[in-house]
Amino acid sequence: MTRSTRQDTGQEQFLTVLSRDEALARFEAALFPRTIPTEELTLADALGLALADDVMAPIDVPPFDRSNVDGFAVRAADMATASEALPARLLLNHETIACGVAPQIPVLAGTATSISTGGPVPRGADAIVMVEHTQPTEGDAIEVRRGASPGQFISNAGSDIARGEVLLRAGTVIGSREIGMLAACGIALVTVARKLRVAVLSTGDELVQPGDALRPAGIYDANGAIVSAAITENGGEASFLGAYPDDEAKLEAAMREALAAHEVLILSGGTSKGAGDVSHRIVNRLGAPGIVAHGVALKPGKPLCLAVCDGKPVVVLPGFPTSAMFTLHDMIVPLLRRMAGLPPRTEAKVTAKVPLRIPSELGRTEFVMVSLVEGDEGLVAYPTGKGSGAITSFAQADGFISIEALADNMPAGSEASVTLFTPHVRVPDLVVIGSNCTGLDLVVGILFRAGLTVRSIAVGSLGGLAAAKRSECDIAPIHLFDAKTQSYNAPFLSDGLELVEGWRRMQGIVYRPSDIRFQGADADEAVRAALADPNCMMVNRNQGSGTRILIDQLLGPARPDGYWNQPRSHNAVAAAVAQNRADWGVTIAPVAQSAGLSFIALKEEHYDFALVSARKERPAVQAFLTALTSPEFNEGIEPMGFIRPG
Repeated sequence: MTRSTRQDTGQEQFLTVLSRDEALARFEAALFPRTIPTEELTLADALGLALADDVMAPIDVPPFDRSNVDGFAVRAADMATASEALPARLLLNHETIACGVAPQIPVLAGTATSISTGGPVPRGADAIVMVEHTQPTEGDAIEVRRGASPGQFISNAGSDIARGEVLLRAGTVIGSREIGMLAACGIALVTVARKLRVAVLSTGDELVQPGDALRPAGIYDANGAIVSAAITENGGEASFLGAYPDDEAKLEAAMREALAAHEVLILSGGTSKGAGDVSHRIVNRLGAPGIVAHGVALKPGKPLCLAVCDGKPVVVLPGFPTSAMFTLHDMIVPLLRRMAGLPPRTEAKVTAKVPLRIPSELGRTEFVMVSLVEGDEGLVAYPTGKGSGAITSFAQADGFISIEALADNMPAGSEASVTLFTPHVRVPDLVVIGSNCTGLDLVVGILFRAGLTVRSIAVGSLGGLAAAKRSECDIAPIHLFDAKTQSYNAPFLSDGLELVEGWRRMQGIVYRPSDIRFQGADADEAVRAALADPNCMMVNRNQGSGTRILIDQLLGPARPDGYWNQPRSHNAVAAAVAQNRADWGVTIAPVAQSAGLSFIALKEEHYDFALVSARKERPAVQAFLTALTSPEFNEGIEPMGFIRPG
């Protein structure tokens, strides 16, 4: 257990941080046992819900002995000696039994009745002979040239479902197959566990709803939509009630109203115990026992707040989307499913190798989302590595791995168990690991429209080369300049890799158009001006990227203010300058133009691809190479500000 006191920052920190298991145990103890609410619905309306009680079969299915083939209903004893040489001759009864026709004439010794597939077997018959094994003969009779055994081609009453047997168990989720079984027994109404009514609220002064104009310092409310969708996916009935500012009186009124009309209340944001976070302060006023856990030793997800107010669960999720979704899926959804009478989720696991060292925080169980790719020796799990504020982490990840609280890292090369988000591994047709570029999106789009799946993981040029050397990808996009040979990319390739030319893009220094320090300067003058002014702040790029290597060549030993601000993309560099968080940086011309920044050309770099030679003949790789030379790509790349070689 971790304890701390109020800090000088004015923020009230976590007073008690519980382990995941202890937090869940407290929450479950306050919630259960409880009665599951039920309702009676038609089969169509019950789709996706769980049965509240066992369902007994009220009839036999089939309800009568029926024929499985087109042919003749006979007595097996009449054909005991039938053969090609000595066929049995049977007189035909004067009726034909079709589906839905009740037989009127019994089958006596030496007789047969024509019958269709599904027709009721008449009295006296104990077998069906196929029409193909008979021959019509004179005197309104047939000859049968092979014997028949009792019960041949007959489904007896109750052979599928017997009257009184348990047809479906309580807790079974009703799908199309279950509906078919119920309908076959004539059941029109079933008692099911009613969907949980879940109220969803977002909190925060910064939130703007999608579709509205984004104000300065505002962010779009993704959590409201994500949480509501996750509740619906897991059988709940989500009502998103909007986003509320950090006004304690207004938020409390909204929470009370929501809790009165719903069985569960889930909020996101306002749980970190900061000066502006008010959700947790309201929860304890909503009913007993109130908060049972606030602060869980998880990463992501530490600020999670769990409460039960007069029998109703109240959950305050962290505000960052990844933290919110992870804690929701890991800790909350299983309990909501139990409350709704739904069975636990089926979790599939696979073993994969982790290629990179993953640092972790001692004392907190850390869950790391990963993307899976196929290596030469099996599955490889790449951390998504975008942080708890990243919206795309869940969408791009295949599952997650856990690092125990007593470990400070997971070493590179570790074998890890990956819990999948879906029942099956989705290994893509093509794996691209390395430097990212908007031009790459054009190629991927062509492949996507051709029906191919592509996994693109941005780890920088050097990271991509390392992945290619380990055969963890098909293609590694790179843009690395070799000072010795004054050339791009080729000097960095090793055995087993070959270079595929991509396109050219201009790197340059960006600054706000109003900044007179850079106006009219060339690249060398711009760098000198930046280094001469201690108030001139730069924004750098991440280690391992081709742009970072170029920047370090520009700066030499200098380390100006902002050097250690190292975002992982060209867009992040442009945003830092455009939003006045930095004064200059290095990015590519199309990004600078899109952000409305001034641009000083620095170097035309080669954005190429290191191709793993052993994978060259794979259909997806061939499709990639074809797309690079296609008219669609060539027509699309130039308007984006890139130039194809030649």
